[in-house]
Amino acid sequence: MTEETIDREEIETQADAIDAEDAAENRNPGAEAGSAEAEETAEKSGAAEAGEAGETKEEAGKNGKEKGRDSKKDKDKKRSAADIARMEAKNEELEKKLAEEKDKYTRLAAEYDNYRKRTAKELDGRYADAKADVWRNLLAVADNFERALAAEAKDGENKDPFYEGMELTYKQLKEQMEKAGVTEIQAVGQEFDPELHNAVMHYEDETLGENVVAEVFIKGYKLGDKVLRHSMVKVAN
Repeated sequence: MTEETIDREEIETQADAIDAEDAAENRNPGAEAGSAEAEETAEKSGAAEAGEAGETKEEAGKNGKEKGRDSKKDKDKKRSAADIARMEAKNEELEKKLAEEKDKYTRLAAEYDNYRKRTAKELDGRYADAKADVWRNLLAVADNFERALAAEAKDGENKDPFYEGMELTYKQLKEQMEKAGVTEIQAVGQEFDPELHNAVMHYEDETLGENVVAEVFIKGYKLGDKVLRHSMVKVAN
């Protein structure tokens, strides 16, 4: 307990004593009369003493009244000090409650902000996963177009309308894939990367370096930085 708190408690105790005295006087009206008689007696006694000391009766009465006023001023001063102490204590209590409410609000705002960011991230992740699933399923369609076009090109040199239509459709599909961010993984001539390539065959070739992709069996694709399908490749050396 600090010295300031102790002083404040003493002031409040004195103020309570003063209030008790005032209440007692209000409950006992005769006390005032008795007090007045006592003051009158004190004035007479003071006058008598003053007579002995060479003072006049008026001077003695004046001194007695001044003492009474000083006593009342002391009481009022103590009461005011006690009221101020009570107000300061109440103010400290309110400030403490305000700080607690501010802390609760700050924590709540932080929790809501974290929840909002987490929810937005989860929604973005769901959208990205759904988008990847759609394009992953369409890769087989692109593979079939490539096989059909390659077979038709081997059968004859002249392109018929059906071949041209299929070629145009495949071209449109590739354009849409590029717009969506789906790109082909580069493999032939590249160093084997297990994050991008899936080796299904190995062979020795002195013309190629170590761990170099020599042939692609099935193309791999990425959606941004996400691998939709690994390239199935043949690796040399």
